[in-house]
Amino acid sequence: MKDKADATRSGTERAAILLLTLGEQEAAQVLKHMGAKEVQRIGAAMAKLTNVSREEVQGVITNFTSSVESETSVGVGTDEFLRRVLVDALGQDKAASIIDRINIGRSTKGLEALKWMDARAVAELIRLEHPQIIAIVLAYLDADQSAEVLTYLPPGMRSDIIVRIATLDGVQPSALNELDDIMEKQFAGKSTGKTSVMGGAKAAANIINLLETSQESMIMEQITRSDQALGARIQDLIFVFDNLNELDDRSMQELMRQVPSDKLLIALKGADDNLKEKVFKNMSQRASEMLKDDLEARGPVRISEVEAAQKEILQMARKLADEGTIQLAGKGEAYV
Repeated sequence: MKDKADATRSGTERAAILLLTLGEQEAAQVLKHMGAKEVQRIGAAMAKLTNVSREEVQGVITNFTSSVESETSVGVGTDEFLRRVLVDALGQDKAASIIDRINIGRSTKGLEALKWMDARAVAELIRLEHPQIIAIVLAYLDADQSAEVLTYLPPGMRSDIIVRIATLDGVQPSALNELDDIMEKQFAGKSTGKTSVMGGAKAAANIINLLETSQESMIMEQITRSDQALGARIQDLIFVFDNLNELDDRSMQELMRQVPSDKLLIALKGADDNLKEKVFKNMSQRASEMLKDDLEARGPVRISEVEAAQKEILQMARKLADEGTIQLAGKGEAYV
């Protein structure tokens, strides 16, 4: 039977335990095949692991072995096994993107290297490129990195780039390989005719979700002014604070455990009554009573402070969802 502690671990934590049991050289070989964000996520989980019992380690190993044996045997069913593992670990959209890259057979050494770079450095590297090139690069990067890169680009081009990402309908491998070569040359395969799944309104929404509220509002206003239908499509996919209303109780309880009380207090100053009740319901009676008292006693708070606190909590929610700890639901699931 699976160890109780193992059952409460996220997929990232179980992966960290498994890698720690392999030894340094073997773990390093596994990590070499992961992207920057996955390495950072698992590395952070490794650093935080404490009080892992021998029984829990054995449970993780046994569970992993059983999964491998049940899903594949010497190459049989490996595609389906890979798909299930990636979807479980990264979510449907991110897994689809990675599987697409594997199927196409691209190495993307130059573009992949951008994921390890500081956002300011990436912005400096691409800022003089054509906006369409910049859009492709940002669509390739993870949403949180793309959002940060966007803040270092000239304000006048940000909405144009988001529009290009939202209307990007795949990229031919030959074009992506050429761009990859250009990027690789600035640091220092073969085409199947299939387009790579990149861009779209969901990718644009993922990036906008991670911008500061003032930047988000300005960009969305510019997009809607030039293309109302596209603006509405992106807006429908943007995950906002009120969408936390749609979390199931278990997910809300897990999120509340991670959110500092001072941040929650400020964020709720701008929340509607339904969301406040949802939060109160998923706290202990004592904690909810204290929070209610604090909300009544707290004086006016600047809107910018409320928005910043809400953004921070949304980022925590997305991080927990990426780790598989909670499940988000709402506006188009642009954050999966």
